[in-house]
Amino acid sequence: METEIVIKDNIITLDEYLHIRKMVGWKTLSDTQAQKALDNSIYHLGAYEDDKLIGMGRIVGDGAVICYIQDLIVLPEYQGKGIGSKILSKLISYVKIIGEENTEMMLCLMCAKGRERFYEKHGFIARPTDSLGPGMIQYLELLD
Repeated sequence: METEIVIKDNIITLDEYLHIRKMVGWKTLSDTQAQKALDNSIYHLGAYEDDKLIGMGRIVGDGAVICYIQDLIVLPEYQGKGIGSKILSKLISYVKIIGEENTEMMLCLMCAKGRERFYEKHGFIARPTDSLGPGMIQYLELLD
């Protein structure tokens, strides 16, 4: 018998966040970096099975003009079961709720290579387009 997947808002712990990132092979963060990321998120949610974090997502941004989906993670053994779609739908719904009526808010993300189709199924468009340039990134090495 399958257990129920429960979505919980804004309760992901530092240890859970660091662990789930490690399980998908993402860059290691310091404890203070990770805690600040969680604390400064506009919103984050976790997908839990028997109190085990199996997926998560965060919203960062200004909450008025632009928001970004960040850290959409589903543990590999749970991928392909609709959990990522459930997380993404809840994140999108949250941004719609916080937005000002009769305005438009940009909801952006940087997806991992090969995951474009997943986001396109949920209404995202890949850049560049005729009117939008490419998304860009710069990693800053912070030295003391």
